[in-house]
Amino acid sequence: MRVLVFANTPAHVHLYRHAVDHLAETGHEVLVLTREYACTTDLLEFFGLPYRRYGTHETRAPSNLELAHELGEQFGRIVWEARRFDPDVVFGRGPYAALAGTVTRTPVVLVLDDEPGDFNHTVSRPFADCILSPEVTRRDLGDDHYTFDGFKECAYLHPDIFEADRAIHEFLALDPDESYALVRFNAMDALHDTGIEGFSRDQRRDLLERLSEHATVFVSDESGTMDFGDLPARPYDLHPALIHDAMAGADLLVADTGTMVNEAGLLGTPALRYQGTDDHEYGEFSELERAGLAEQFDDYAAVRDRAVELVRTDATDRWQRRRQAYVGDLVNLTDLLVAVAEVRGDLAELDSPARAVLRPRSPVR
Repeated sequence: MRVLVFANTPAHVHLYRHAVDHLAETGHEVLVLTREYACTTDLLEFFGLPYRRYGTHETRAPSNLELAHELGEQFGRIVWEARRFDPDVVFGRGPYAALAGTVTRTPVVLVLDDEPGDFNHTVSRPFADCILSPEVTRRDLGDDHYTFDGFKECAYLHPDIFEADRAIHEFLALDPDESYALVRFNAMDALHDTGIEGFSRDQRRDLLERLSEHATVFVSDESGTMDFGDLPARPYDLHPALIHDAMAGADLLVADTGTMVNEAGLLGTPALRYQGTDDHEYGEFSELERAGLAEQFDDYAAVRDRAVELVRTDATDRWQRRRQAYVGDLVNLTDLLVAVAEVRGDLAELDSPARAVLRPRSPVR
């Protein structure tokens, strides 16, 4: 069987990488189609996944004209690569996977979360044979939409899969018991980030100065443009494949982006999200808040003060206890993705254990 997987962002690489490995080890041919964006291809290289590029996306918001030109070139390349590979099933999201499935007349499996924009869902839904999303997401995408108990991050952070590298302090040039915080600044360049603002320049400086009074601070700057010359923080400069090990060892994560807050919460690291101007309601964040694993704020002073409070009081033990009580019962998403791939997206053909973790989406009332 031939499986085509789209990995447009670093998060997508993590989502599919264990499933790709398993499918390849059991004799299936797998190809990842990707674009040059942030560290996406660096991760594919690190994990040894078979991939081809269909384009490039800069870590800055493109103009409408630039976006139209970029998409036109990328769609043409996707058509060529998809026909060349001739898959039996396609995994991905948005118009990329929908296009590949359409031109090859292949079943399409969309794995979605609760992103704010409707564009990706609107254009891809009619072409999907199967849509999978966490139960906590708030959308009903029709008869082919099924949900599972968990998060998309459970494909790589489920306790059955992830084990943190205990040498992370050494890699970061820290003493074994030295406290550190991770701060993530979003580039705000993705389609679903249009019109959204996160931390301002002054807020970034203030946050780093306050946190640095209590812990070593590492910054992951998605745009790659931050000048650390006079800031009391260090750039996170390990290989991006080690970011989850760094999260697991941190005393705190603060971010104005969603995925890393989800990840840190599922790892049992105190996780705070600054919403900025993003007023969208995310089912994943609400669920992690309910479990006591993440907190989100729309006021800068509130998130700053809470971050300082948590790093001063060493809240990691509380978060770890909550993680142990919550995460182990979630679905191992990698196992589910493999099972769905092996039946080419036809959920009626799943065996009983795999079918048991899926349920038809019902409208959220």
